Amino acid sequence: MENKSLSPRTGASNYQLDEIDNQILELLIENTRMPYTEIAKKLIISAGTVHVRVRKMEEAGIITGSTLNVDYSKMGFSFTAYVGLYLEKTGKTSHVIAELKKIPYVIVAHLTTGQYNIFCEIIARDTHHAKEIIFMMDEIDGVTRTENMISLEESIADKKRLMHHIFK
Repeated sequence: MENKSLSPRTGASNYQLDEIDNQILELLIENTRMPYTEIAKKLIISAGTVHVRVRKMEEAGIITGSTLNVDYSKMGFSFTAYVGLYLEKTGKTSHVIAELKKIPYVIVAHLTTGQYNIFCEIIARDTHHAKEIIFMMDEIDGVTRTENMISLEESIADKKRLMHHIFK
């Protein structure tokens, strides 16, 4: 079988993924809560081997944690919007990011090139609540203006597809 090893992009380790590591990652991508014993049974290896390999991938920075996916709409937060922020100076970026971190409804913030300095995803209860959040963002020192887009529907939300593609 062809070895499609990947090396970590960061970190001091030169850990190279082999086919067993790839298979472990694929199973964890499908279900981050899958017990090591179940992974071991599926791959016909020991649970200790799974544990050691996962720990080595964590130490190498390949695995950086596990994720819990929450459906915010079931908790009353069904409004998603994207907000592009224009800054008066790029030197204000760190300050603006620090202030955005204080607004819990800002769930993603990217430093970007192009039209916006920072591009954010927010989750709100409704349009009125989104307006309040956007006004909070607009009041941050260093933000000159915002531009907003409403999400009508999340059509693709599958980070697993890329990992599956990498391993194929």
